[in-house]
Amino acid sequence: MTNFEFQTVPSFIIEFGGARRLGAILRERYPLRRLCLVTDAYLHNSGLLDAALASLREEGWAVCVIDDVVADPPEAVVLAAAVRARAAGAEIILGLGGGSSLDVAKLIAVLAASEQPLEDMYGVGKVTGPRLPLVQIPTTAGTGSEVTPISIVTTGETTKAGIVSPHLYADLAILDAELTVGLPPKFTAATGMDAMVHAIEAYTSRVRKNPMSDMFAVQAIKIMTGNLLPACQDGSNHRAREAMLLGAMLAGQAFANAPVAAVHALAYPLGGIFHVPHGASNVLVLPHVLRFNLPVAHALYAELADVAVPGCTGSTEARALALIRYLEGLAEATRIVTTLRQVGVKVTDLPRLAESAMLQTRLLANNPREVTESDALAIYQAAF
Repeated sequence: MTNFEFQTVPSFIIEFGGARRLGAILRERYPLRRLCLVTDAYLHNSGLLDAALASLREEGWAVCVIDDVVADPPEAVVLAAAVRARAAGAEIILGLGGGSSLDVAKLIAVLAASEQPLEDMYGVGKVTGPRLPLVQIPTTAGTGSEVTPISIVTTGETTKAGIVSPHLYADLAILDAELTVGLPPKFTAATGMDAMVHAIEAYTSRVRKNPMSDMFAVQAIKIMTGNLLPACQDGSNHRAREAMLLGAMLAGQAFANAPVAAVHALAYPLGGIFHVPHGASNVLVLPHVLRFNLPVAHALYAELADVAVPGCTGSTEARALALIRYLEGLAEATRIVTTLRQVGVKVTDLPRLAESAMLQTRLLANNPREVTESDALAIYQAAF
């Protein structure tokens, strides 16, 4: 067996309604007082966090709420949030929200306790400073950010960069599906498909793929293929909501160790340039990247088809194609956008997208098949 290392968060709790007793959960574990909660303004104002905030205060936590997080958070938002956390004397950081809130919380935990500049952290393994205790609670079943050591920051008008370090693993992740009940179908679908992509790319990653990551990826796909449509069709389906949250976390643990590849590399420019939400960006290029990878990855895709596609039989190639068709059907059934035209991309934009995708060298290195700029352009043309 090839040597490998597998890392994940040391502890997580799965409890429907767990946020309602958040104060007690944290009090049992941390003899601290000043907590900084990182979220976005919509969640803060929606009332979804009220029970969690009330529980924290009942247990004596002094809470500073930072709700400036936006999708694809830029550096300025991260740095301003870190200043506020320092000024509040934060002793523990709590990320509560979607992937962007959780990503920002990771960086605040480091920036509020360390003198290392943010610009020195970009890349893999470059975070050196200490950090504050970090707890993560997702409100979408998609990014898996609660169990990954990755934070994505918008570094320019149209560019994103990743910070990857074991320092960014949370100390505790809490999965409370009650927080996802009622999430609109289009967000449920996009985030759910995002998690599916995480599992698929982890299973086929050229770098650090291992038996543990495979196990998590396969289980994630098995769970999510049976629950994504029910969760979209009935937002109050507690069983489906819990299953999707668990599946997204398992997929997060898979790709935290066997990293994602070309689907994400080609999706990032769509988010940076056209502001397409991350999950939808992945869906737009997913089947076309998989078809590009077929010559070298068909056996692995066939193995996933055996798990994902009901009644799948036939040759390796036939089963691999069945997986791609199944994912395309799932996107259509959940009414996610499936062409670049639908999100405002013009034919003349495609060369720029391809050029931008080639900057994602950290991700492209993981793809089972080498991707050139002309390959990226052809994939975008197929998605147009």
